[in-house]
Amino acid sequence: MSSYWDLLKTPGVARIIAAQLTARFPFGMLSLAFLIHIERVHHSYGAAGLVLGAMSVGQAIAGPLTSRLMGRWGMRPVISATITVCATSIILMALLPLPIIGLVLIGFLAGLSTPPIQPAVRTIYPKMVNSRQLTPLFSLDASAQEIIWVLGPVIATFVAIQIGSVVGILVAAAFLIGGGIWFLASPEVGRVRIPRSRRKVGVVLTRPAVLLSTVVGFMLVAACAAVEAGVVASFGHGSADSGWVLAVFASGSLIGGLSFGHMPIGPLALAGRMLIVTAGIGLASLSLNFWWLSGMLLIAGIGIAPALAVLFGIVSASVKFSETAEAYGWIGTGQLIGAALGSAIAGFVIDNSGSSAAMLVATGFSALGFAIAALGRRWHPDLRGRDPSPIPDTEPVPVQPS
Repeated sequence: MSSYWDLLKTPGVARIIAAQLTARFPFGMLSLAFLIHIERVHHSYGAAGLVLGAMSVGQAIAGPLTSRLMGRWGMRPVISATITVCATSIILMALLPLPIIGLVLIGFLAGLSTPPIQPAVRTIYPKMVNSRQLTPLFSLDASAQEIIWVLGPVIATFVAIQIGSVVGILVAAAFLIGGGIWFLASPEVGRVRIPRSRRKVGVVLTRPAVLLSTVVGFMLVAACAAVEAGVVASFGHGSADSGWVLAVFASGSLIGGLSFGHMPIGPLALAGRMLIVTAGIGLASLSLNFWWLSGMLLIAGIGIAPALAVLFGIVSASVKFSETAEAYGWIGTGQLIGAALGSAIAGFVIDNSGSSAAMLVATGFSALGFAIAALGRRWHPDLRGRDPSPIPDTEPVPVQPS
């Protein structure tokens, strides 16, 4: 734990972590808030899954594109514009009496304009700390973001049930605007300039570590999205129990990240962490009892933040600095497509087979992620004793003739 305290004492680290967590906090609230809101208005979890899926698809398309635009136009202009469009779309979805198709279209726009704060901050990190501190910083970041998933579902569920689902969505929009302004005002955002990538969009996916991280991240988040839908459906929108169970799930991730996230990253690190997630979700699918679900999802959560820390670490060590934002954008795209499919598939199986079927869907996604991580271990760089910083960009230096 001392390494984490040392990190937080590094100038700017605590501030940039807090600012980006606040700006991203709405995304721990919106899934549940929209799930409750749309089910109340249209009486269908399947319809809610479609809207959430549309948002995730929009985010997936935007991920690598807005990340590359930060290298062309700068972080602040891109993030400012996307915050404006995204917040406006979310507010309209809450206030207007829209049919499903309208919610899907505006939801897609909201996803398409999601601010690229996560790629931005993970590109900034290597410029804030030395190489020895980078892996613990990725772990601390992955652990700290679980605050979003601990408090976000609880706040969203409480506000949506006790006050109103529209208010829950508007509270999320307020976090997005306020946190986004705080992040943009951080000096570190202005100090780091992402070099313009000279390669075509998508070429970075030819790097095996980036592709492995993208695919496994897809499976991991799809499993989590299916768990979320299954838990909400199990307890119904009239109970706050779903928020507490999901908070326990995220708490397990926070505990796992702080306890194990700083461990050396070997070739089987990703597979080992995915195995913990798979075992926990698999056991959770055996019963929908509140205490059983809470206990088993606590176990599953222990593997999540450490798995994310591995994803970030092996990508950082495998790409040039000018490619880092796009690489993290693709990882985000994989995760968001996973969230879209996980939510949509879980929504439809809940409507047809009950909430327990969603937990089986989650188990299948996580098991596939474990299998891919195990089979792809030869693409997994061994970072034990190795600098995980991005590869420096080099370019020809003009020489004057003598």
